[in-house]
Amino acid sequence: MLLLTCPYCGVDAEETELHAGGEAHLKRFGPGASDEDFTAYLFHRENPKGVHFERWRHANGCGKWFHAARCTNTLEVFGTYKAQTTEPPKDLLDTIRAKRPGFRWRDLA
Repeated sequence: MLLLTCPYCGVDAEETELHAGGEAHLKRFGPGASDEDFTAYLFHRENPKGVHFERWRHANGCGKWFHAARCTNTLEVFGTYKAQTTEPPKDLLDTIRAKRPGFRWRDLA
């Protein structure tokens, strides 16, 4: 079973207490966006075999949204951090790179 630590309340929650919210760090476009930008936002998602950044909600706890970095292949969780963070924290990226040399993800490499 997947265990994630909520960065707000500090509880180690099982996946049954959480609600998955899809990919983290998506760029949302405003009313003046082009059709191509809006289409990319709605339909184009990463689906890697490996490290992925995701949104989760602590549904049966504090109710807050947070981000998690985990490997979709092994289910290894590298860490969690608050949803207001626009990029993964440097220490989390360093942890991922130490375990997965050469790791790259979008423009956060």
